[in-house]
Amino acid sequence: MRKSPWWTGTLAAAALLLGGAGPNASTDAADIPDYDGPPIQRLRLYNTHTHERLDVVYRQGDSFVPSGIREIERHLRDHRTGDLHDFDPELFDLLVDLAEEVGRPGAEFHVISGYRSPRTNEMLRGRSNGVAKNSLHMKAQAIDVRLPGVDTTELRDAALALQRGGVGYYQRSDFIHVDTGRVRRW
Repeated sequence: MRKSPWWTGTLAAAALLLGGAGPNASTDAADIPDYDGPPIQRLRLYNTHTHERLDVVYRQGDSFVPSGIREIERHLRDHRTGDLHDFDPELFDLLVDLAEEVGRPGAEFHVISGYRSPRTNEMLRGRSNGVAKNSLHMKAQAIDVRLPGVDTTELRDAALALQRGGVGYYQRSDFIHVDTGRVRRW
């Protein structure tokens, strides 16, 4: 059996402190005295359907924080069915970079839609022609968001400039769609 390096326990403890304190946790590296570890990435989300807020560290240096990822996935569950799915964590990096791109690092995204079960996606397709049959929401590679205080056209343009996946613009409903699929726009 391979022995873990001495710092593994330290990183695990930091991950618990930073990302595992509960669904509405708000812990920052600055809150930990003398923190000089790897840079952290956090994500702040407000689910417009469940009214839940999340403020969680999901990345530490080059590594994702499993407890943080799990909290985000629970937050982005299909709110109609309660179904969960493993998300592409690159989507979370995309959101962090998008907030920075519009000059609002650390801002709280309002989530309109995260994961959608196939049943929910089919139900929504029956109500709107704007829902794709093979939506990346069903693969947990897409999210629909708005950023309070930022005009949705500015948010769309920033997402397009990042060139990191698909970008949809829903002016009437005041949100954008971003995903980690191929680069495209609608």
